[in-house]
Amino acid sequence: QVQLVESGGGLVQAGESLRLSCAASGRPFRYGHMAWFRQAPGKDREFVGGISWSAGITDYADSVKGRFTVSRDDAKNTAYLQMNSLKPEDTAIYYCAAVNDQSASVPIYRSHYDYWGQGTQVTVSS
Repeated sequence: QVQLVESGGGLVQAGESLRLSCAASGRPFRYGHMAWFRQAPGKDREFVGGISWSAGITDYADSVKGRFTVSRDDAKNTAYLQMNSLKPEDTAIYYCAAVNDQSASVPIYRSHYDYWGQGTQVTVSS
């Protein structure tokens, strides 16, 4: 079993940056894809960005390309989401997800992921 715990959320102003962390425990997770999703009030949970098990492939939603960066440190069993140039529309609860999968591409559908964190709130004021 894998447990995921997010941290790093908070309240920032538009244009500022935040870095979210996702710590995995239970067993090493170097052979699985990891991703970030977000859910704003009244909206579906959507894919933000993800990184492949090999860390060689990343994928992002169009709305965050060029502003957000996903990375991972398998020695620390941790994934990161660096968020720059934040906008009010980025306000949401951000969730970390993981799946034990060595496929070539990063899954973008929430149904593909087996493990989820509890979420961390990110609020961007204008």
